[in-house]
Amino acid sequence: AYAYPYSADNVVQDPVPTGIPFNDAYRYMDWLLTVPLLLIEIILVQKLTPEEASSKSSTLGFAAALMIVLGYPGELIQDSLHIQTRWVWWALAMVPFAYIVFSLTFSLHGATEAEEDTRVKGLIRRAHRLTVISWCLYPVVYVFPMIGIE
Repeated sequence: AYAYPYSADNVVQDPVPTGIPFNDAYRYMDWLLTVPLLLIEIILVQKLTPEEASSKSSTLGFAAALMIVLGYPGELIQDSLHIQTRWVWWALAMVPFAYIVFSLTFSLHGATEAEEDTRVKGLIRRAHRLTVISWCLYPVVYVFPMIGIE
């Protein structure tokens, strides 16, 4: 964590490390709420029947929550003695991650192609691609401590 001190003339100075570690639980709790909602938003703009939209929202929302819940225990492991256990949590979290990426890339393809408005279809495709590309950074960064990058 950082402190943001003010000078005598009330000007914000450079941040100063406090020595108190940041609690990653806050970030994971945020993701537990926002990541499933992001996927549900993507699904709700697709050309799906109400039943399909409900089913996809439930399964992808659950997969997203499961991915985050499985990733958190590994995030807590920072010491080199238990780094193998972190690999286990990473691998477990990658299962729902792969399902989500597959769904966005392939299984929702038909619903995207069913969109008649070419502009909307392009935007949906872009949302799928940007979500998948940006999400692919997370498993890589998660591995950094396991390969000696801090």
